Amino acid sequence: MAGSAKRTQTASQIAAQETRTAYLYLTPALVGLSVLTYGPLLAVFVLSFFNWRGALAPSFTGISNYIRLFTSDPYFIDSLRVTIYFSVVAVIGSMVYSLAVAILLNRKIPARGFFRAIFYLPYILPAVAVYIGWSWLYESNFGLFNYVLNQIGIHKVNFIADTHLVVPSLALIAVWLSGNLIVIFLAGLQNVPRVYYEAAEIDGANAWQRFRHVTIPAMTPIIFYNLLMALVTNLQVVTPALALTSGGPGNSSMFITYLMYRYAFKSSQLGYASAISFIFFIIVAIFTSILFATSKEWVFYEGGKE
Repeated sequence: MAGSAKRTQTASQIAAQETRTAYLYLTPALVGLSVLTYGPLLAVFVLSFFNWRGALAPSFTGISNYIRLFTSDPYFIDSLRVTIYFSVVAVIGSMVYSLAVAILLNRKIPARGFFRAIFYLPYILPAVAVYIGWSWLYESNFGLFNYVLNQIGIHKVNFIADTHLVVPSLALIAVWLSGNLIVIFLAGLQNVPRVYYEAAEIDGANAWQRFRHVTIPAMTPIIFYNLLMALVTNLQVVTPALALTSGGPGNSSMFITYLMYRYAFKSSQLGYASAISFIFFIIVAIFTSILFATSKEWVFYEGGKE
């Protein structure tokens, strides 16, 4: 009995020591998270109740910034609509494109490593350079896309100068930049147990049935992760407006993050921009919460559904 009690006490001491060690190693990450994320978020929230133009001392205005945002701002509702529209198109396109490419790259093809690098390369290129390069492709008179359209008898298209085409055109660039999703999907495909495919083949399943009933269920955790990352990334889109459109034509590409930039750094309305930022934070949190809540119905893990 004494020996058992001693072993139990020793195990408890070891567990307590491991817990202290874990907290010790987590401390730098927690400090960094607090300083770089929670601190600025709190500062933005506090600043949203002030009128501050940078040069002068901020003056408290209560919730007037929020009232203005939802009642008299001529851009906010349109920017919210445009941002959601862009996000839906870019997320769906990125998911379909990256999964399709990952499936192709998962096959035994010549120069597979080379093609994997080629498809991943756009993701690591400087974003502004990428969008400027695509602006040359989209150019109305001499761009490659309009040249090809002209060769097949189609009149030139103003890809980023047309209010109806600018968001899909910018979303296409975002889809092309989703090399990180391809890599993650590829890693997930390589971890799908081969025994599942063999069992499906024995049961007479064709390629589509194996994809639908084996690949997709086994990949749902990866699909969920990529969907979450793509959603958060594309909701925060700002580079296309900065590099190409300046929110135009009209307000058709006035994304929320670009609207924040305009108010904060062009109009020096830092308090009002902070109010937009905090509302946008809530919007992103709502979308991600919905995604997490609905994932319980379609994300499957080995050993059961969570």
